[in-house]
Amino acid sequence: MTIKNEAKKKGFFITKIRSFFEHRALWMYFLCDEARKSGADPGQFAPRGIRRCGMYHGLRALTGLQAAAAQKEAPRGGSCRLLKKKLFPPLGRAIFEMKVLGVSDDAFEVDFYYCPLVAAWQKQNCSTEEMDAMCGWAMEGDRGIAESFGCELELPKTIAKGDGICQIRFKRRR
Repeated sequence: MTIKNEAKKKGFFITKIRSFFEHRALWMYFLCDEARKSGADPGQFAPRGIRRCGMYHGLRALTGLQAAAAQKEAPRGGSCRLLKKKLFPPLGRAIFEMKVLGVSDDAFEVDFYYCPLVAAWQKQNCSTEEMDAMCGWAMEGDRGIAESFGCELELPKTIAKGDGICQIRFKRRR
C-alpha cells in the first residue's frame, strides 16, 4: 500500500519546524529498532513512556513546569476548547496542515492532511504495518495530553494506515 503524505505548505520556516518533528520520529524509530534487535518488544514499553511524556507536556501546559513535575494524577473537569487553545496554535495547525472542523467544551474535531512523523518513517522505508504501530505509540503522547485536559482521544483514520488523513477527535470525559 502506498501512503499518501505530501506537504502542500512548503515555506522555509514550516519545513524547518517539520524537520524537528521528523527528528523526533527518527529517535523513536531507531530506539524501537534497537530494542527489537536486542530481543525486546518495543510495544511493551514505548506506548507507556510516550504517554508519560504527553501527560508531562499536558500538565505543563495547564499548570506550569513545577506543578507538572509534582502532579501525580490528571486534573478533572478540563475542556476540549482549552486543549485547542493551549496546544493547537496557528503554527502547529500549519505544520500538520490541519483543518479544524469544530470545537466546544465537550469536543474538538480536527483533520490532519500531512504528518512529518510519517514522512520520517517513509524515509526509513518502514512498512505500513511498522508505521501504523509507531503512529499508535506516538499518539499515546496525544492521549496523555488529552487526559491532562480531562479529555479522551479517538483516531478514526490515520495517514500511517494509508487513510490519507488523520481524523483527530477529542471528547471531554464525564
